[in-house]
Amino acid sequence: MLSLFGTIALLFALFFSFLQAVLPLWGYRRDNAIMLAFARPAAYGQCVYILIAYVLLTIAFANSDFTITYVAANSHPNLPLIYRLTALWGSHEGSILLWILILNVWTVTFSLCFHLSPVEERINIEKNKIFFSLTLAILGIISFCFLSFLLLTSNPFVSTHELQTGHDLNPLLQDLGFIIHPPMLYIGYVGFSVAFAITQAALIQNNLSATWAILSRRFAIAAWTFLTLGIALGSWWAYRVLGWGGFWFWDPVENASLLPWLAGIALIHILILAEKRDASKNWAVLLIIITFALSILGTFLVRSGVLVSVHTFANDPTRGLFLLVLLGILITAAFAVYVIRISTSLSINQFQKITFFSREMFLLINGTLIFIAMLTILLGTLYPLILEALHFGSISVGAPYFNLVMLPQVFLIMIFMGLVSYSHWESSIAIIPWRKIAKKMLISCISAISLLWVISHQLDWIAIICLSLSIWIILNTVQFYRIATGMTIAHIGFAILIIGILLSSVLNQEREIRLKTGYSTNLGPYNFYFLSTEGIKGTNYHGIRANFEIRKNQHHIAYLHPEKRIYPVRDMVMTKVAIHPSIFRDLYLALGDPFAEDDWSIRLYYKPFIRWIWLGAIIMVIGGLFSIWQRKRLT
Repeated sequence: MLSLFGTIALLFALFFSFLQAVLPLWGYRRDNAIMLAFARPAAYGQCVYILIAYVLLTIAFANSDFTITYVAANSHPNLPLIYRLTALWGSHEGSILLWILILNVWTVTFSLCFHLSPVEERINIEKNKIFFSLTLAILGIISFCFLSFLLLTSNPFVSTHELQTGHDLNPLLQDLGFIIHPPMLYIGYVGFSVAFAITQAALIQNNLSATWAILSRRFAIAAWTFLTLGIALGSWWAYRVLGWGGFWFWDPVENASLLPWLAGIALIHILILAEKRDASKNWAVLLIIITFALSILGTFLVRSGVLVSVHTFANDPTRGLFLLVLLGILITAAFAVYVIRISTSLSINQFQKITFFSREMFLLINGTLIFIAMLTILLGTLYPLILEALHFGSISVGAPYFNLVMLPQVFLIMIFMGLVSYSHWESSIAIIPWRKIAKKMLISCISAISLLWVISHQLDWIAIICLSLSIWIILNTVQFYRIATGMTIAHIGFAILIIGILLSSVLNQEREIRLKTGYSTNLGPYNFYFLSTEGIKGTNYHGIRANFEIRKNQHHIAYLHPEKRIYPVRDMVMTKVAIHPSIFRDLYLALGDPFAEDDWSIRLYYKPFIRWIWLGAIIMVIGGLFSIWQRKRLT
């Protein structure tokens, strides 16, 4: 029964999405206010039925209803309840349903947002209800496309008449990080759809007003904030679960989330120009379309089967082709509207008043540099796929390429990020404060060199440059805390993130050894004593737990308990690492393969400042939240 009711709910949602998409557009063409007004109730109706479908599928997982094929493929009666509930988005079909649910939540949020807007903005919005109806119509088109994809190729409510016991959830996904990471990532991905719909509605009306810029930037910041949190959680999950000791592998699916993140940063900077100086509107519109396209591209890469990764969910070429066609149709239509309206909506003289050392110029340069960095990653991600698709052979583009090409770009971005603090709106080159710049840069360099020498007794020129620029950015940005709180916090968070990446990479120590119980080894100033091993048994796994004591200068630090787990339903072996965290360093211990009784392969890592990576990301998220409601303007 749940299978039947779930499919019916999806069909009703598809019907309401069709009404939400078609009636307002037809009403706009016919100047019919009744049809335009139908956008909001249709959006609410669709959201209700999507929510019903989601709740029904959740009930099926909670009750282990294995008459539904998708539930049987991703759950098991012995799976803990929390993982049975989150297993809903553990594979392709459920993740698409979650994607559509989040799109509907964003749609309803947008339709209600003017009630929470300042009085002056609410008056403007009320005067232009056509704009809001058209925006809901664009969101309805996106929802209709994905609901069609779900029902035609990926229905999670398909039933089976065979008796099944459940295939269990992938053990890699049985982790706290997986509970939070996908929803946050999807909220970020889908949030850019709202900025995209707002822009398309403004283009259709041929009216890129201040309201368009304000709303687009607010929703773009909200989407970017959640995407930042989702990426950070994914990095944290990889660090804790995959057992290789790193936080970012430059995996194509990881890059798929980084692409709209970078494009979103460039977009936010350019939208500031569009909002405050009525400039760069054509560039802002183009960036919104590209950011939305990259969000859909990320969905395609994860679910098309063209990639083999621990992050991917699908391996059906039919689904990949459907998503590719969907991406092509949506983006082609968006660019068509853009090209048609560009000559009438967008001024070609938008840069005449921008001088060299002005805040406008630095925002434009930084947005462009970040966009170039995004293109660099996009090239490295797609080039091997294109070569293989054209049967020109296969190549691997990994961390060496990305680290090499991204390092100088990060340097440039950080330099201009620091310089913008000394600029003013419509400034000129005559007022460049060279002395202030030189003074703070000297302080930053001395601080960086001193810090590196104290903590590592070694100096590396790349580390000195990155650390100096990070300290310089913090010194320059903190002065704007009162007038631009969100921007200040986000920039400081970025600097702390760079410091974490830099120091954890430069000062990292690792060792892989063979060790018997009763013996010890050392890494840096720490001694690792292998005390014993013992058997363990969980609700859906069994395995071995090793017991270690960590000492420093003969003082007890902690006990660590890495595990080797066997999940019999999937016949899968998984390493459960043990980590002793600290604000300045992590001790990371992973149990490898056994050589003989009480004789194991052990991997040890000493990772200074790695927690600063996620601390910086959290600070950036806080800055994004402040910026959403920021009312003050830079002077």
